Amino acid sequence: MSTISFKEQRFSGRKLFTALCVHLVLIFIGLIVAIPLYWSVISSLTTNDLLFKDLSWIPTALHFENFSNALQGAPFGRYFINSLVVAVAVTIITLLTSALAGYGFAKFQFPGQKLLFGVVIAALMIPVPATMIPSFILVKQLGWLNSYAGLIIPGAVSGFGIFMIRQFMLSIPDALFEAARLDGCNELQVFWFIVAPLTRASLVALAVITFLGSWNNFIWPLLIVQNPNMMTLPLGLIQFKSEYTVNYTQLLAASLVIAAPVVILYLLMRRQIISSFASSGVKG
Repeated sequence: MSTISFKEQRFSGRKLFTALCVHLVLIFIGLIVAIPLYWSVISSLTTNDLLFKDLSWIPTALHFENFSNALQGAPFGRYFINSLVVAVAVTIITLLTSALAGYGFAKFQFPGQKLLFGVVIAALMIPVPATMIPSFILVKQLGWLNSYAGLIIPGAVSGFGIFMIRQFMLSIPDALFEAARLDGCNELQVFWFIVAPLTRASLVALAVITFLGSWNNFIWPLLIVQNPNMMTLPLGLIQFKSEYTVNYTQLLAASLVIAAPVVILYLLMRRQIISSFASSGVKG
């Protein structure tokens, strides 16, 4: 009995030590993420004179007028509409194309299936900067510069989204689809009434990821947009940089305002994202 008790105590102590180490590592990682965010917040509430001279971790004066001045310094209402239109359109089209393609790759057999899916996987390995110049030339030839089409269409198909939905589809039994077809459903009805509800968690996760990526996209709009009326929110931050100076406090204030919607969206949908990746293992 004493030997068993000693082994149990040793196992319990080892388990407690492991849990303590894990929590310490998580706290350290959390601080790495939280400290720059906290610095951004307090920097947005100070003045440019104090920002690089005497910035305290606990400021004595808070300048909330930086937020109102930042939003009045540029037409952020127009930028917000542009970003919202582009992000929503990209998200909807990505969900539709990813769901249809993922369903086709997972549940249908057709000539060239493995080759096409290999192309999708290969596209994930190509760095985005390597495709920007060809995409820009194509968009310019189509006359889509300074337009919603140029901002939306190039990012409306996601190889990651197709792969993600396909992997989740593989876990759904084929008997469900066969039963629906025997009941008289056509393929569109099978997709709408069987596929869409069963993949809702994955689609929600993909929607959040796609919306975040489109909302924060800076490089692509910078390449194809020269008209101020077509600028998105990330491009609007350039307004705080003049030829000789940068208004850092208003820049940080505007950045926090722009980031707030996507942070709230992620916090509301984080459970769906985690459950989606946990339930969609990599299956061949």
